[in-house]
Amino acid sequence: MPRTNIPTVETTSGAIEVYTPAARAFHWIVVALIAIQIPVGLYMTYRGGALNIWDATTNNLYSAHKLGGVIILLLVIARLAYRLTAGAPHPEPTIEPWQRVVSEINHWALYGLLLLVPILGYLGVSMFPALNLFGLFDLPALAAPDKKMSETLFEFHKLGAWALLGLIAMHIGAALYHYFIRKDNVLGRMLSSALRKP
Repeated sequence: MPRTNIPTVETTSGAIEVYTPAARAFHWIVVALIAIQIPVGLYMTYRGGALNIWDATTNNLYSAHKLGGVIILLLVIARLAYRLTAGAPHPEPTIEPWQRVVSEINHWALYGLLLLVPILGYLGVSMFPALNLFGLFDLPALAAPDKKMSETLFEFHKLGAWALLGLIAMHIGAALYHYFIRKDNVLGRMLSSALRKP
């Protein structure tokens, strides 16, 4: 995989490669959107499902969730294209080989689910169909209406979202472990304020 213009920073353990500003921007914007998207998704299904309240608030929550999903999908595609063309830093030199393998699996599984979950949601709303956003315009349909299939897709969308949450928890846990326990620069490569500089 190419590694073009990967910046380096002097730290307590020597010079290390860090993520570019563009890669960090993609990462943290997606993090912020996911932090909004998941609570909105949970609350909208609670209102519409458990409470059976279908008012303007519920509709707007669904619209926001659909729009957020499309934005996340486009950003992840752009981020993945950037990653594949510009590359990423080499693994932090102090971590064990097995940790590198687990890290790679977690990262690529996150990419996969960050693509799959919104695609399943988009296909679901296409087939339901429920493509309108805020009563203003419709998203382009990806498939012909098929309500029964849409319900299946929504189930897979929900399962994928829970799996994504699990991977995110592992990702966060690993970052905190490296920062507080190992005291290395794994987190600092993506969050410059966490770098352990000389």
